[in-house]
Amino acid sequence: MTDSYRTLAGRGEAAFEISGSEFIGHAAPVTDVDAAEAFIAEVSAEYDDATHNVPAYRIRAEPLKEWASDADEPTGSAGKPSLNVLQQEDLENVAVVVTRYYGGTKLGVGGLARAYARGVKEAIDAAGIVEERPHEEFAVTVEYDDSGTVRGILESSPGEFEAAYEAAVSFAVRIPVEDAAAVRDRIRSATSGRATIERE
Repeated sequence: MTDSYRTLAGRGEAAFEISGSEFIGHAAPVTDVDAAEAFIAEVSAEYDDATHNVPAYRIRAEPLKEWASDADEPTGSAGKPSLNVLQQEDLENVAVVVTRYYGGTKLGVGGLARAYARGVKEAIDAAGIVEERPHEEFAVTVEYDDSGTVRGILESSPGEFEAAYEAAVSFAVRIPVEDAAAVRDRIRSATSGRATIERE
């Protein structure tokens, strides 16, 4: 799982109306299945007066985890079309919910499928798509004498970190997976093994 992948830059939302029914698409980047389910629960709770809240997600894992539900719409008219958009856009670590308020006119399976797909597409367009590299997180703890050395290594590395200066100095580090091992080796070498490194 070290290759880059397409996901969302942030949350997105889009609303439109078809034959009196109001549709609201919601999309969010998520890290795992738990985060996807939490986002779905959050949207479903916020729109608990809606006729339907149709969820779908695609999560990076071995193997890839994909899930969708028709949420009481006719079979195949909602969940699958929603998931299809995520597949066509090749998005991973993304969760979506399309909310529908029924307007009195039945749209038929084809009409529903188009509407739910549009809800997902417009929500992910609103969110924006980015190329993401998998990151690794670890903590480095050193005495003050070594903190400048470690900080210099981290500042010249591709990634980000936060430093906390207490009894010792600790760095919370987030670095692309392919660079993480080399950075840890540089820290160990530069501090003659005095740095304590803990993986998240």
